Amino acid sequence: MKQIRVDLKKRGYDIIVGNAVLGSLGRFLKKTGCDGTAMVITNPSIKKLWGKKVASSLRNSGREAIFLEIADTEKSKSIATSLKLLNKISSSSRSKKIFIIALGGGVVGDVGGFVASIYKRGIPYIQMPTTLLAQVDSAIGGKVAIDLKVGKNLAGAFYQPRLVFSDTAFLSTLPKRQIANGLSEVIKCAVIKDPSLFNFLERNLGRILRLDKTSVEYVISKTSAIKARLVEKDEYDKLEIRIALNYGHTIGHAIEAASGFSKRYTHGEAVSIGMTAANFIATQRGLLSESTSQRIRRLLEKTGLPTKARGVDPQKIYDAHLYDKKFTGRKNRFVLISNIGKVKVVEDIPEKLIKKAIAAVCA
Repeated sequence: MKQIRVDLKKRGYDIIVGNAVLGSLGRFLKKTGCDGTAMVITNPSIKKLWGKKVASSLRNSGREAIFLEIADTEKSKSIATSLKLLNKISSSSRSKKIFIIALGGGVVGDVGGFVASIYKRGIPYIQMPTTLLAQVDSAIGGKVAIDLKVGKNLAGAFYQPRLVFSDTAFLSTLPKRQIANGLSEVIKCAVIKDPSLFNFLERNLGRILRLDKTSVEYVISKTSAIKARLVEKDEYDKLEIRIALNYGHTIGHAIEAASGFSKRYTHGEAVSIGMTAANFIATQRGLLSESTSQRIRRLLEKTGLPTKARGVDPQKIYDAHLYDKKFTGRKNRFVLISNIGKVKVVEDIPEKLIKKAIAAVCA
């Protein structure tokens, strides 16, 4: 078991990473102030697989569990779903002391955290991520949000959890596509911050894809620590430090929006294509060598991730990218790399080059 601290003073919390550690949940909850009834926001499949074990672990620690289900789809990240949850929580809790547990992947984590941030002007919540993507990325850092029609995560807040509890046993029930989906964010973190982790991924990819316990715990803890250190330095994404985590996300989010937030591309798959597009821009500007760009592309493809956006209208991708939250006024901003471990934020990329990059990944 690994324990990583996100040091945000009063808002600080621990990330727990380990295999089959659900039984020890109560021990870590003691430090969080999360007492009373846990409103467990999850989806039907996760409840079926893990609901009884989670309820048992909470019961053994003297806490009750009430399960609230949402559909397992990006479309659940909506105002309508959030209002339904808020009404259910208010009618179920009454005078009880409550906290929220977001038990699921990124959608559940975003919605659960968003609801926690606005119910009674904020109540405690725990992130209990069940996908690799959520364990290495969305559960950490306190960004909680829902989607609007024009783009992802446009209504939200910074609201830190009291604990992130990543039991790698949850990953055993995931399909291969979801493992690759999560590894996209692992690769992203390695590219922007840790060449040694990138080397580890190249050498041990087969073991990781087979969910070798030691390799998976190492990868999750290393990636979690990378994100934790960036969040500590730039909690509110204002200092051009945390922005590095958006590498691949400008075009990646646009692909998701242009495909109607459907299941055509998962978040990690869209980010994989987005990284490829960002690298195209970087090589065209003479910032990144073609050999390094190809090295990253090979790892993405060996992982089972796409580097091409099939069946998505390039113009719709371009239009969607204009809503990117990193842009300032009329100036676009892209997170690019000059080498593995070296990030550069570049403004005012010519429209012609952006369209050329999108065309390249849509070819």
